[in-house]
Amino acid sequence: MTSERRATIGRGLLRRKPVEEITEETDEGLARSLGLWQLTAIGVGGIIGAGIFALAGAVANETAGPAVLLSFLIAGVASAAAALSYAEFAGMIPKAGSAYTYGYVVLGEAVAWFIGWDLLLEYTAIVAVVAIGISGYFGFLVGELGVALPEWMLGAPGSGEGRVVDLFAVLLCLLIAFLLNLGIKSAARFETFVVGLKVAVVLLVIVVGFFHVRTENYSPFFPFGVGGALTGAATVFFAVFGYDAMSTAAEESKDARRHMPKAIIYSLAISMVLYVLATLVLTGMQNYTEIDAESGFSSAFASVGLSGLASVIAVGAIIGILTVMFTFMLGVTRVWYSMSRDGLLPAWFAKLHPVRRVPSRVTWIVGVGSALIAGFLPIREAAELTNIGILLAFVVVCVAVIVLRYRRPDAPRTFRLPGMPVVPALGAIFSLWLITFLAAQTWLRFAVWFLIGALVYALYGYRRSRLR
Repeated sequence: MTSERRATIGRGLLRRKPVEEITEETDEGLARSLGLWQLTAIGVGGIIGAGIFALAGAVANETAGPAVLLSFLIAGVASAAAALSYAEFAGMIPKAGSAYTYGYVVLGEAVAWFIGWDLLLEYTAIVAVVAIGISGYFGFLVGELGVALPEWMLGAPGSGEGRVVDLFAVLLCLLIAFLLNLGIKSAARFETFVVGLKVAVVLLVIVVGFFHVRTENYSPFFPFGVGGALTGAATVFFAVFGYDAMSTAAEESKDARRHMPKAIIYSLAISMVLYVLATLVLTGMQNYTEIDAESGFSSAFASVGLSGLASVIAVGAIIGILTVMFTFMLGVTRVWYSMSRDGLLPAWFAKLHPVRRVPSRVTWIVGVGSALIAGFLPIREAAELTNIGILLAFVVVCVAVIVLRYRRPDAPRTFRLPGMPVVPALGAIFSLWLITFLAAQTWLRFAVWFLIGALVYALYGYRRSRLR
């Protein structure tokens, strides 16, 4: 290969979308119908879920004790650094795609491709994992009603004797795909309503639980040492993002430049207040050694004689976690749509429904794909497909916001991230640190997916890119 050819390829890999060409209005694009509070509800729906209803109890019992409160605060501060970076970009670049689009504008096509490619797998896997979790709750509640279901439909092969498919999880994935295909306005109404129910259940837990708090349960506050609280922060960090997937809906916002930054900050702030209050109640109601790692709040309320409320909490957990599926399926379909519109994947995927103005083809593909993962992979194996891509996306966004601030200080910004460059640098460093906690299997699966992506980009995306 000649030096001129290598230079041409290098320029191709680094080609960037000009900021000036990122326009807010398009005649044939996605339907703009989301207001500020609908966007905020989508963000809260993605953040609050398993973190309160399952993860808080597990971390309190096994890792941090009452210091789980600090675990969530540390994770929240670290996540806020990335959230502020997303907020600045969302005010500048009101386009679908989130980290993929931001990376394309600042760091070039190759970086954008691999972040977008990885998020396709990560977001889809999150939808599947959440569906499996909800299916477990649902199966338990059905059993409590005395209904005996056949074993073959209760889990993936390998998750129990006689199990063939997790039918509930499959149906949940297809249900969310159906809702998203109704159009973003109808889907967002459903999401806002369900998020309202979820927040109401969390507030009920906090208010009722407050009257059963015993301060002696907070001692010792650091039973696993300060290191336990830090390890807990690394664990619960995965419960305090969701705004990243919400930011993919920028083109469906009525006023993305003003509303997206506010929605990102509001959703994280609301979620963190609820997380902190909920963990205070949880560890105050029951000694951390007695908290059930799988259903913390249900066990805590049962321990003080409120078993009826424990069942309400279980139902609330199902409803609450359902909104996480909605947010992340919305996210993956918009990233896929953006990559196809840019020519990096076939334009066939970017075709919108002529009336509802949603990417129907991509939505059904993701729905079926997540259903297959949820139906036929045990939850642990499905969970290993998640996390690394989202953390890498955080690194890309935090680095990109620094680069663009110095490269284009004159570019109009409706929100300016404070503490530049310290705040985004902390966000990138913390995300890289968390990556070191991931299992070897996660790295292996990431490497395989990365190589597949490199092949697809070399054979198709590089040559078909619209910027070429």
